[in-house]
Amino acid sequence: MIERGSAAAERGIDNPGGRDQHRAMTSNRIRLVLGALALSTALATAGCTKEPAAEAAAEAEAEAATGTEAAAPAAAAVAASEPAAEGGDVYGTGVGDDSETVSIADLSANPEAYAGKSVRVEGTVTDVCPKRGCWFDMAGSEPGQKMRFKVRDGEMVFPVDAKGKYAVAEGVVALQPLSLEQTREYLAYQAREYGADVDPESVTEPMTIVRLDGKGAVIRDAE
Repeated sequence: MIERGSAAAERGIDNPGGRDQHRAMTSNRIRLVLGALALSTALATAGCTKEPAAEAAAEAEAEAATGTEAAAPAAAAVAASEPAAEGGDVYGTGVGDDSETVSIADLSANPEAYAGKSVRVEGTVTDVCPKRGCWFDMAGSEPGQKMRFKVRDGEMVFPVDAKGKYAVAEGVVALQPLSLEQTREYLAYQAREYGADVDPESVTEPMTIVRLDGKGAVIRDAE
């Protein structure tokens, strides 16, 4: 029988062996609690980093290609001191006038021309990462066109209620060609995690992921 509470403690006072046993049991309980806390912390921080090989490879390639330009400083999570002229909520470094302004349509039609370059795009927010708020999609002028603005987990956090608002975003264009197998794996992940309406097995050609590795953004109410 396992003794608990003050009764066991009192018996431990009169019995040195019991006192040692009580201390050992207490130490084991503490280790179990700390272990559980560590596990729950790891699960809570997994978020969008738990992605298939295709997505992980795409992120690694994009980071390597863009170097320090794609990596926002630790202070990027803080709003810029001077909001952009568009007004609204500022994320990261906001947006400036140094980057070339490109339409989502032009960027989608000829992404190779902008690979590795810092550009500024804008459009209506059509979707936001529901887990960590680490990305949002902007719609282009043509049906089905969109551009994803992606940051590392925790650098900027975009609220889910940004969906339907208007975004002006600045980032580095990153391209990652995928094999057909990687394409199907990536689309299966999108369908499983985000409810994308796609049948991965019906895809017969490999795709290239095109996105903006985020530097800053301004999100405001749609006009």
